[in-house]
Amino acid sequence: MTHLPTKTLTEALHWRYATKKFDPSAKIPAATWAALEEALVLAPSSFGLQPWKFVIVQDGATREKLSAAAWGQRQPVDCSHFVVFAGRKGLDMGDIKAFLERTAEVRGSTLDSLKAYGDVITGFAERGRKEGWIDAWAAKQAYIALGGLMTAAALLGVDACPMEGLDPAKFNEILGLTEKGYAALCACALGYRAADDKYAKLPKVRYKAEDVIVHV
Repeated sequence: MTHLPTKTLTEALHWRYATKKFDPSAKIPAATWAALEEALVLAPSSFGLQPWKFVIVQDGATREKLSAAAWGQRQPVDCSHFVVFAGRKGLDMGDIKAFLERTAEVRGSTLDSLKAYGDVITGFAERGRKEGWIDAWAAKQAYIALGGLMTAAALLGVDACPMEGLDPAKFNEILGLTEKGYAALCACALGYRAADDKYAKLPKVRYKAEDVIVHV
């Protein structure tokens, strides 16, 4: 594969910002969106378990409901594509078995050959359920995917706005997530910035590198 020049990456990261106002008429081309969906599918996760669902909401009426459940913010309605990140609730043996079966299928191996790995994952999950942190762990994995999506979008010249300003319970109800064993965590609106979005022209505020990076 051909790697990007370092300047391409840094320019894209300087260019991106949390877009507050999208141009409703500007739609992400199908090929570009397909690449962004693949970025979601390829997102890394602990053990590779992928304890998430990415709900891509295109229905206008549903988006209006989600906007209302996000305190009236218009990004869910005006953006080209709206993604809700949902984390798995109560990860269990069924999830682990499905992952191991998928691993055996993709790598041409057997479930027996994966037993030791499966035992490690099972022990981790059992401890997480017993100690009450398994859902929080799953949520952290979803945020890794969010970061990857935003970076991929910037490299493709697509604007994005990560959103935690939403009512998870209402999102769960609107999207029917609870009965599927998932819970809304955050969302990301993607599309193209409106010409009059004042936030696009504001300087990016970050601490100096020496204030946040420590070399040991």
